[in-house]
Order: sequence, then structure tokens, then C-alpha cells
Amino acid sequence: MSDSAEVGETPEVYVESEFAPLRTVVLARSEVGLPASAATSSDLRFLPADSPARSARGGDMRDTDPARQARWEKEREEFRTVLDRHGVRVHSPRLLTPAEKAYAGADGYANFFARDPFFTVGRHVVEASMRFLHRRREVLPVREVIREHVYPADCAYVAVPMPEVAAPDDPTLGPGPFLEGGDVLVLGRRVFVGTSGLASNRLGIRWLAKLLEPHGYTVETVRLHERMLHLDCALGLVREGLLVVCEEALPDGLPESLRDWDRVTVDLEQAGRLATNGLPLSPEVYVTDPVFASVGKRLEDFGVHVEYVDFSVTRSLGGSFRCSTQPLLRTG
Repeated sequence: MSDSAEVGETPEVYVESEFAPLRTVVLARSEVGLPASAATSSDLRFLPADSPARSARGGDMRDTDPARQARWEKEREEFRTVLDRHGVRVHSPRLLTPAEKAYAGADGYANFFARDPFFTVGRHVVEASMRFLHRRREVLPVREVIREHVYPADCAYVAVPMPEVAAPDDPTLGPGPFLEGGDVLVLGRRVFVGTSGLASNRLGIRWLAKLLEPHGYTVETVRLHERMLHLDCALGLVREGLLVVCEEALPDGLPESLRDWDRVTVDLEQAGRLATNGLPLSPEVYVTDPVFASVGKRLEDFGVHVEYVDFSVTRSLGGSFRCSTQPLLRTG
């Protein structure tokens, strides 16, 4: 269940940028049922070598690997403790119902990365359109949070069109449109959207531009290396003028508007382990995994306070701190 707002309080929904002070966030649950048959090997190229998704064949992790499940839940609890300490209000999706799990069938199901099935740009809350079959209903357990904290707020709430149905032997999974929150980075009225062939595609980006540009936004496509699932696996905006980036993962280089920013660089192997996927809590505070202490040290040299939480199980599933959260309110 999500945490309730104070009685009589109207929720506020607005995301100014990736690093504006985080006030309200949705923190993902730790729930996944892996597909009965693995995705194509090319679709697994973004996962680390130790990912359970590379070898598992179906079943809820709670049943198939309870020890890993327990460690995963502990990671999320420790992360929530950091969020609480910094005064961030946290909402949580509900768990999937037995009916939802049964309906997913052999495709599997997911309720584990709140960043992707919906996202927030300014006062626009957008339900995404997921490419992988096991993630296409991932927004369902979030809708309770949306009903409580988005419907009453002064904001728009829309959904990307349902993706077209592809032939069973079509490895592309069809034309989409696909648009996922991990690909969307917000910087004021400028929105960057990544595309690698694994998640968001150009049709999804065209849809987002059609939604946002009449409201004064610029939507910019950022091509990604084929091993990057999302843009936030290659690029993180820490504060105005400072970013973390894997330049190898950006075939066209950084977007023009970011090229004069100070940068902490990581290589492709580090990016594959989610080195750029830390989470700014404000322009002064950043959360990352202790395995990336070298990144943290360089950020500290720029005057950023770094908090560390072990997120090794979470990262083994293809996401990290940004992937695990979706802000509803980020504003100074």
C-alpha cells in the first residue's frame, strides 16, 4: 500500500529536473516472475553475467531463490531508510494479485523497477509502453498510487498507446510504440529520450514529442550503444553543470546542451553494472552503490555528499537506484 497523504492535503505532482530536491517518490517492490523461456540472447545483452534472468526458466524468485529474494528486499529497505533520513515521502506499489500473475502465464511478470512503467515530466504523468512481454502489465500495481496521489493533483495523466501485437517469431516484438521511463531524463523544459533497440523506440519518442512540445518542451533523441537498456544506464545528471556518463555508450556523444558540463566518466563495463544509475536526492546529495566508490569519490571532489547502499541483487536484475524509483515531486 502507498503511504497516505495527510488528511485534507492535496498531493502535488511536478518534476522540474533529475536533480531538483526529491520530495515525493514511488519506491519499487521486490517482485518478479521470470519468463518460462528466456528472451532472445540479443535481448539479454544488457544484463550482467551473474543475472538470474540469464539462466532461470520461470517462477517467482520468492519461490525459486528465497535467499536472493531476502537479500533483495533488505537492499530496498536500507535504501528506504536513506530516503526517510533525507525527508523524502515514499509511496509503494501494491503487490501483484494471484489473478494478475496467472494472467501473465508463460510471459512472466514484473513489479520491480518503478522508473519504467510510468514517468513524470513537469506536471505530466505518463503511463509507459513496455517492450519486454513480462513487463507490459507492470504499471498495474502502481495504479493504486496513481489513484491516491495523481488523480487529486493539478497535473495531466495520460498513457502511451498500447503496443501492436507482434508475430510470435518477430524478435523486434513489433513496432510499438515503445516508451519507457528509464530512457527519459528531464532538465527543465528539455527532455532527453534514449533508444538502443531494447526499450524506447522512435515511434514512442515521436508520441512524447507530440504530447509535450505544445507545452513548451523540447524532446531530444539520444542514440545508445546496443548493450544499454535505457539512457539512465549511460548518463546521469547529478546537478546543474555536473553529470556521470559512459561516453562509449553514446555513439553521437553527449547532447549538445550538456557538452560543457563537468563530467565523471565510467567505461562500458562499469556502465553495464549500472555505474551511472545513482540517484540525486538534491543537487548536494547523491546515492550510489559502494562498488562504485571511485565514482563517489570523484563526485565528492565536486562537493557532492555521497550516500552508499549495497544494491548488488537489484543490479543483477538490470537496474539500480534510479530504476527503483519514480519521482512525483522534485522541486526546489
